[in-house]
Amino acid sequence: MDPNSPQPIKIAILAMGGEGGGVLADWIVDMAEHAGHIAQTTSVAGVAQRTGATIYYLELFPRAAAEAAGAEPVLALIPTPGDVDVLLASELMEAGRAVQRGLVTPDRTTLIASTHRVYAIAEKTAMSDGRADAPQIEAACAAAAQRFVRFDMAAVSEQHGSVISAVLFGALCGSGVLPFGRDAFEQTIRRGGVGIQASLAAFAEGATRAAGEVPPEAAPVTEAKPIPAAHPNAAMQALLQRLHSQFPPTQHAVLAEGLRRLVDYQDTAYAGLYLDRLQALAAHDREGLTAEAARHLALWMSYEDTVRVADLKTRATRFERVRDEVKLAPDQLLQINEFMHPRLQEICDTLPAGLGHWLQRSGAPRRWLERLTDRGRVVQTSSIGGFLLLYGLAGLRRWRRGSLRFAIENARIEAWLQAVHAAARSDPALALEIVRCQHLVKGYSDTHERGVRNFERVMAALPRLAGRSNAAAALARLREAALADEHGKALDSAWAAAAL
Repeated sequence: MDPNSPQPIKIAILAMGGEGGGVLADWIVDMAEHAGHIAQTTSVAGVAQRTGATIYYLELFPRAAAEAAGAEPVLALIPTPGDVDVLLASELMEAGRAVQRGLVTPDRTTLIASTHRVYAIAEKTAMSDGRADAPQIEAACAAAAQRFVRFDMAAVSEQHGSVISAVLFGALCGSGVLPFGRDAFEQTIRRGGVGIQASLAAFAEGATRAAGEVPPEAAPVTEAKPIPAAHPNAAMQALLQRLHSQFPPTQHAVLAEGLRRLVDYQDTAYAGLYLDRLQALAAHDREGLTAEAARHLALWMSYEDTVRVADLKTRATRFERVRDEVKLAPDQLLQINEFMHPRLQEICDTLPAGLGHWLQRSGAPRRWLERLTDRGRVVQTSSIGGFLLLYGLAGLRRWRRGSLRFAIENARIEAWLQAVHAAARSDPALALEIVRCQHLVKGYSDTHERGVRNFERVMAALPRLAGRSNAAAALARLREAALADEHGKALDSAWAAAAL
């Protein structure tokens, strides 16, 4: 091939379902053809929205050059590693995937990507924090690309009531990497005939940001919620007075958040129990034991049960959030379907402790309920019947302390705190690691059961670790191994390595 002969412009687009990747590809093709280019586009669909994005691939070739050569150009159907001029990614992880596939190279590729994250299934289902490190992904992208244009395009599209494809189209224009003027881009959007004004507004800001006319946005600073000195509710006022008088100022922020969480979860008396438990730990606080325990204890005491799930799903704030997320128009109706699969165990857990124990050990009643609950069901919370069903279940909160689940969780919490107290007297570092083992107990249904099994197995190592100089480090390794995989193979290996 003659290196001096015209070459096609090669563009790859990685976008998730519903983000307008196909529209973006069509816009580029339409613009190129109106500007006298031959354009070809293909797409390879992903498996699902977050297990694989759709890859759109385009090649653009000047029609005048083809006519001068007397032959139609041969254009490729798929991107080739090391041979892409422009890559557009609708989300940061998709940009990282493109780098991993070799589609982004420092000698030629302009990478244009949004910096927001939509977490993948593997990230959400990880037993620990499975989220990818966003700054690390950005650094890898910057190192791999000839030029890296990035900002939060999802925020821009939401601000203008448009879709992210319009912002990407604007960023493509602002980057100046294509031989088309801004008017050609805008006329393409107008020819589309749908959502023109919103798309043009999102396009304009995308172009401005990509051209460097607006500095990159600073990372948002999360401010702690203020701790009120007084509260109109007498019981809450008493809790706040205890917080200020019995605990050092350095612990006020995390304890106040724990109080907020537990009052919302149950009531002020339950939040008072939270402070009682922490005050007992403060007697031998070393190495930040109380502050660390405050976070983990609040999480455990607000465990997810059927009552909590029903409560969260019937709150007005949830309906407002869903309306905002789907951008509900005034003349549209919202229908929310909840896919639920209550098992026998969840039913027993919600019942009074004695009745729940009886049902678990019963014969015919247990088998009948197991058959009744062997399949999931759909509850429409946007309907009167579905809403009242869950609202009534949420109302059982006032009787939660008498439930089987409360009795079980409360016993586990007390045993955990006793282990922390015992270790704090002789090995504060080990006590701190015992506190952190609560991280294993989380989630709902099967996830919670798996976490409890891992927690109990790790805690079973405490008697064998007693007296060892490396007890804290050994327990930490067991905990991290338990979080490494859901099948327990890593924990088996760590258990063997610790000679337990």
